[in-house]
Amino acid sequence: MVSPLKNVAIIGAGGNIGKIILDGLVESSQFNIKVIARKESKATFPSGLTVIRIDFTAEGLEAAFKGQDAVVSVVGATGFGEQKKFVDAAIRAGVRRFIPSEFSVSSENEAVLQLLPLFGQKKELVEYLKTKKSSRFNFKRMRSESLTWTGIAASALFDWGLANGFLEFDIANRTATIWDGGNKSFTMLNEKQVGQVVVSVLKHPQETKNQYLYVASVETTQNKILAALEEVSGEKWTVNPTTTDSQVTEGVKKLTAGDFSGALQLFRATVFGNTPGLHANYATEEKLANNVLGLSMEDVKDVVKRVVNK
Repeated sequence: MVSPLKNVAIIGAGGNIGKIILDGLVESSQFNIKVIARKESKATFPSGLTVIRIDFTAEGLEAAFKGQDAVVSVVGATGFGEQKKFVDAAIRAGVRRFIPSEFSVSSENEAVLQLLPLFGQKKELVEYLKTKKSSRFNFKRMRSESLTWTGIAASALFDWGLANGFLEFDIANRTATIWDGGNKSFTMLNEKQVGQVVVSVLKHPQETKNQYLYVASVETTQNKILAALEEVSGEKWTVNPTTTDSQVTEGVKKLTAGDFSGALQLFRATVFGNTPGLHANYATEEKLANNVLGLSMEDVKDVVKRVVNK
């Protein structure tokens, strides 16, 4: 029987997704959590947690990972390229599971990488993890062990993106930007489930080892979201129609000019867009890991009601 992953180090816990995952780990009360932050970081964390601030050197990371069963990386875009260093330090420290900074649209999808070339660093990291097959003998457990990994594709965050306008459904002004007619089907994950997925992966080390997992909370379309918003709000919304071509063209133009908001448009294009091969509906175009992880699908209207009435 595989022993549980109890001692968990998390890197990047001060970011948007990092905070969500950290909250999920804390709320579960099943892990000994160590937060690893850069020495210069000003991020604050819940009291009672072990927090160490270090220079991200090979030696510093190895020392920080000692005694940890798992490392969860939730670094942002500027940290994607550093993750190989994290993996090497994890191996030297005897870590059993590495969860890379995915938690977004699938970096395994070539159409996604065409829209978001930066995610190529994520794919390279997963490929790098696949090469780490060297095993070590654990005399305490009397068996051979090696570093394992789990990648998690969540697509966009549904309730989070509704609440803050990222998905371009403006609740305050009752307006919605609808792509290509709004009938494309896709899946997304809700905020609380991000933390639950990580908790479940750590609780099921054998079932989730060396796999790239697809997860979802809702399967829907933009028009279904709009209909739910209009029903819950009791008002007719204004629709601003757009197309994949115009959004992608504008996004690329902005990025070329140094405007990072262009990357947000391209990210939305991986979910809403009609680019061939995107596989944005994980429920029909990929193999969902919901059953393995104990994750249930939710009704779109229930989620909308929760967000609007919050």
